Amino acid sequence: QVQLVESGGGLVQAGGSLRLSCAASGRSFSGYAMGWFRQAPGLEREFVAATDSSGYNTAYADSVKGRFTISRDNAKNTVYLQMSSLKPEDTAVYFCARNRYSLKTTMVNDYNYWGQGTQVTVSS
Repeated sequence: QVQLVESGGGLVQAGGSLRLSCAASGRSFSGYAMGWFRQAPGLEREFVAATDSSGYNTAYADSVKGRFTISRDNAKNTVYLQMSSLKPEDTAVYFCARNRYSLKTTMVNDYNYWGQGTQVTVSS
């Protein structure tokens, strides 16, 4: 069974930074792509960033490109999301997820394991 546990969320002022972590249990973490998604109240869950199994190939939503960086440490079974220049519109619950495959994708349905989420609130 795969478990994903996010941490690092919190309250930050606009322009500030946060680093989210997602620790994975279970086997074969390094064989799967990982992604970060977010969901604001009343809105659908949306793609934020993804990395393939190697960590060398990444993808970002246009809204976070240049501000957020996804990375992974396969030795620690952990994926990270470094968030900088945060804006109030980044406020949401952030989820990490494991892809069904090794290649990065942006679709929610391509991910079959999800964490419980961590709240990020950006004040203006």
